[in-house]
Amino acid sequence: MYIIVVGGGRVGYYLTKALLDEKHEVVLVEKDSSICDAINDELGSVCIRGDGSEVAVLSDIGTNRADMLIAVTGDDEDNLVSCQLAKHRFKVPRTVSRVVNPKNAALFKRLGIDITVVSTNVILENIEAEVPTHPLTHLLSIGDRGLEIVDIRIMPDSSVSGKAIKQVSLPSGAVLSLIIRKGVRPFVPTADTVLQAEDRVIAATPAEAETALRVSLGDAEA
Repeated sequence: MYIIVVGGGRVGYYLTKALLDEKHEVVLVEKDSSICDAINDELGSVCIRGDGSEVAVLSDIGTNRADMLIAVTGDDEDNLVSCQLAKHRFKVPRTVSRVVNPKNAALFKRLGIDITVVSTNVILENIEAEVPTHPLTHLLSIGDRGLEIVDIRIMPDSSVSGKAIKQVSLPSGAVLSLIIRKGVRPFVPTADTVLQAEDRVIAATPAEAETALRVSLGDAEA
């Protein structure tokens, strides 16, 4: 894939390096010439000095043929403009944006950014995933589909522990996609799969049904 990364800070640098290692065609756009030069010295001629929120710069690097644009600067406004231009001016199929201020996440989704990554939430959710009393962790938001991918732990006192999935009333549009169970390999559940305490359930759910899904899987405090 041809992927454009906007922002040459630590996130952009390591992301670009990882994508290159996976043999993708990558162009990194960075405003600071010294940062751009340092990246090119290490990774080769992958960094273009310029403002990724300007039409002329995006045009020069062939954004119209890009498969994805990922904006990871430290400025939410720049990230939003880059993604908006990519999607609406250059018809890029997928846009991904870092969101620095969690208060802006809803705006990014409303404006059609396909995937948003809220830095603060990622850190908090990884901490919360280690706390046994916290039953749900967000893994991914798919903005263009209105979906959330979540990891739900079946708590020991859950009302669904010991029940088959077909006995659980799931909200419309919610799908249980994977069960991670101690001592066995992860597996795709069927309607007859019996949920057990401490199971981790990877599920896809419409954003508006997230609370209902938590209730369905026995979280009384949802």
